[in-house]
Amino acid sequence: MDSNQNQLPEQPRSMLVVADSDLSAALFDHLLKQDWKVEYVSSNEEALSLLRRRPFDLVLTAQGSSAKQDINLLQQIRTVHPHTRMIILTKESTTEDVVSALRQRAFSYFSPPYTFERLREMIHMAMEGPCWDDGIEVVSATSVWVRLLVRCDRKTAERLMQFFDEMVDIPEEEKQQVAYAFREMLMNAMNYGGNFDPHQYVEISYFRARHAIACRVKDPGQGFSLDELYHAAVRNPPDDPFRHIPVREAFGLPPGGFGILLSLHLVDELIYNEQGNEVLLVKYLLSDPTPARPEVKVV
Repeated sequence: MDSNQNQLPEQPRSMLVVADSDLSAALFDHLLKQDWKVEYVSSNEEALSLLRRRPFDLVLTAQGSSAKQDINLLQQIRTVHPHTRMIILTKESTTEDVVSALRQRAFSYFSPPYTFERLREMIHMAMEGPCWDDGIEVVSATSVWVRLLVRCDRKTAERLMQFFDEMVDIPEEEKQQVAYAFREMLMNAMNYGGNFDPHQYVEISYFRARHAIACRVKDPGQGFSLDELYHAAVRNPPDDPFRHIPVREAFGLPPGGFGILLSLHLVDELIYNEQGNEVLLVKYLLSDPTPARPEVKVV
């Protein structure tokens, strides 16, 4: 007898949505088109009652509830179903709320303004991704100093960037500049230091001072020397800005290599340690209106 005949059919993924008057028509229409089993309740209390009877793969909270109420719901869910994923939607948010959500291992977190496309991507990541623990571990955290261990895979990096966007409380233009540079350093650490091995972790620190923010990224690799980065634009001489392109082609690397160079123009300090496996990004919030062009520093 074919062993496949004895296998039970795969159950569809299940999602519980706490729906209030703010549930967008775009989100509702999108969920109707999926193969998932989607159910709706009108409050966190109803959600908890239903979850105590049976599990769901993902819980999406209502935007009308507060972050603290949703985090409290997540804490109660964890006592019944430890690995249930939750995406928190909330109208108002603080850095402390985001840190609390990280501590309770929320899958993701959104407060206005955000795009439906970004939320849709995160929902699909939660529903279609493998069932393992979330990959972001809080080592220590206050509203101004957060230390995390982050699993070396692309999807975890994307989840971290959403939390980062919610946590950083600076003007939008500056936030986007820091986010780009931070993402470049994070992906470099996961790729070249961790080889995108999900058993490896990158260490992240975020600091919020009165007039500056800083992000520290430490990868699990052996490091590198900036003098050896012939495949990156940061090592190009001024009279040959594309010298690295044939080097990348020779090594079979995809187009690119501009990440560090562009990051230099977006933050005020980019400091590497001697081994090259740790980098510190600094953005001054009240800097000289005509600062000198930053340089990579090795300490």
